[in-house]
Amino acid sequence: MGKNELEVLKGISLEIFKNEYVALMGPSGSGKSTLMNIIGCLDTASAGSYILSEKDVSKMTDNELAEVRNQEIGFVFQQFNLLPRLTALENVALPLVYAGMGRRQRNEKARQVMEMVSLTDRSHHKPNELSGGQCQRVAIARALVNDPSIILADEPTGNLDTRTSYEIMEIFDKIHSAGNTIVLVTHETDIANHARRIVRLRDGMIESDAPNPDRHRDLKEDLVTV
Repeated sequence: MGKNELEVLKGISLEIFKNEYVALMGPSGSGKSTLMNIIGCLDTASAGSYILSEKDVSKMTDNELAEVRNQEIGFVFQQFNLLPRLTALENVALPLVYAGMGRRQRNEKARQVMEMVSLTDRSHHKPNELSGGQCQRVAIARALVNDPSIILADEPTGNLDTRTSYEIMEIFDKIHSAGNTIVLVTHETDIANHARRIVRLRDGMIESDAPNPDRHRDLKEDLVTV
């Protein structure tokens, strides 16, 4: 902010393991959006280090960070961020264009991930022809298409009604069960409760970091049932 510096995150130390499902929570101004941007390689911390898949991304150039974002991170945003002139299939395949994959191969891969989110019948529709829930399914498929190390979801149900939000979170549950790592940023407790671990931030610091008791209770019940 000009010559003024605002310290947003204050000595945060956080470790996320492969195939974890973590929710970042906190009130406005707690630092969760800044932390999300650093995890997603959209921002670089002014101090400290960030290791992603054994690479120190905190020392990378802008071009190197762009490559990491394309290869390692799948983004799902509240606003969907779909290109209006492209079909659902073309939106999903877009990261593969930047990765240099041929048209036939990338369309085939895009169809596979669209099937995962139950949207194959809407492949050739444009975003303005889709519902909010369908647009978010397209965004999730786009996040998955590059087989990223992390799925980073920022308030993924913020623009959706309750029923559609539940359907979207069921998709995230399936994605996690398939072996993906998910970091979910939300201020809604019912959405965070889908995660296995909840990290709460306040005033730029980690207030608590613990397993989600509701999810662990569900897992125990499943084990008993089996």
